[in-house]
Parts: sequence; C-alpha cells; structure tokens
Amino acid sequence: MNLPAIRAIYKFEMARTFRTLLESMLSPVLSTSLYFIVFGAAIGARVGNVDGVDYAAFIIPGLLMLPLLNESISNAAFGIYMPKWAGTIFELLSAPVSAFEAVIGYVGAAATKSLMLGTLILITARCFVPYHIEHPFWMFAFLVLTALSFSLFGFIIGLWADSFQRLQVVPMLIMTPLTFLGGAFYSITMLPPLWQKISLFNPIVYLISGMRWSFYGKADVDVAVSLAAILGFLALCLAIVWWIFRTGYKLRN
Repeated sequence: MNLPAIRAIYKFEMARTFRTLLESMLSPVLSTSLYFIVFGAAIGARVGNVDGVDYAAFIIPGLLMLPLLNESISNAAFGIYMPKWAGTIFELLSAPVSAFEAVIGYVGAAATKSLMLGTLILITARCFVPYHIEHPFWMFAFLVLTALSFSLFGFIIGLWADSFQRLQVVPMLIMTPLTFLGGAFYSITMLPPLWQKISLFNPIVYLISGMRWSFYGKADVDVAVSLAAILGFLALCLAIVWWIFRTGYKLRN
C-alpha cells in the first residue's frame, strides 16, 4: 500500500478544509445554533419532556445527525468531483496510486472533517443545554460509522455526478427531508400507528435512534437493529465502490 500517496491526498483535502473554514465548519455550527434557539428554547419551553428527557436535550442527537450526514456526503462528493471538473484528476491518474488508495485518502479526509464538525456541534450544544452521554463509547462508535459510511456514499455521488447541480441533489432533496422525518425533532412513538410503521422504512430513523440511545438510553428502535443498519449501509457502499472500480471506472469523466 502506498502510504505516502494516501497521506498526500489526505493532507491536501484537509488543507482545503482549513482554507474554507467559514463554509466547512462555522456555517453548519451557526445553522445548528439557530435550531437550538428556535426548537430548544422557543418550542422546547412549551413541549416540556419527551421520554423523560428535556426537549432541548432530546433533539441534540438529531441536530448532530442533520449536518453530519449532509456534510459527510458533500465533502466527499466535492473532494473527488472537483479534480474531475478542473482536469487535475489526470495528475492523480498519472501517479502510482491505486483506486483503493485514492478512496482511503478522500473518504478518510471527509470523515475526519465530519468528526471535527460533530465535536464542534457537541461543544455548541453544551452552550445551550446541559446534557449527559450515557454510553460515550457507543456514541463515538455511531459517530465514526456514520461519518465513514456517508463519506463513502458521498464519494460514490462524486463519481456519478457530471455537474455541480447533481452534487446537491442527494444532500438537499433526499437526505435533509429524510432526516427531518426520521425523528430528529420528535420520537416516532408520538406519531399515529400507521405513520410509525411508515417511518420504519426511513433508514435515518435507525441512525438517529441509535445515537439517541447512546445519549440517554432511550430509543425508538432496538439499538442492535440500529447498529446493524449502519454497518449494513457501510458494507453496501464498500461493495458499490468495489464494483465501480472492478468494472473499469478510471476516475475521470
């Protein structure tokens, strides 16, 4: 394995993050802060407790997942699409770097950015509401698995996209609605029975439920099912990437 090549790709992508720190980190954190102000302070005072947890604290796992999913996808998709669009991808193709090593570099950098963002959001949440993480190991595990799997998913989107508009289709038109409807701001047990069953077809429900269990020991779905869901999605993304390169994709338009 060409470790210097992986390190070079990783460092280049991380350097791009720090060059665009306002868009990469501060913008999602400020947006999340607004959610805390509107939903946590204004609406939370009227809602009270949900499953024995103060509403402002109850929405923390959902507000953590909302930018984490979108930024993981966007960072990885943009990271591999930009060289294709600018034509600099041929520098990578002419170097002794395998597709597998390129995936590790790009996805690793995108996942690292997402973990940094998740940490900032947790720190920001502490400024608005006190909370306690009941299972810190599992919280970190869900955070890492989510960042890795959706960064890999974003890499696939970057390979598929042939325009900047297509890069935004999945995060804006699919992931954001699914996250809002996945129990980010409510427990699905609050829904009518029919809608509870329909909600179980939303894969984001399992991610938010697992994260909420790691915080408060309460979940809409069994935590083992949530863990199996995220591991299954990671395995699916790995299989898709393997199939793409197995069929001869050469990292160019």
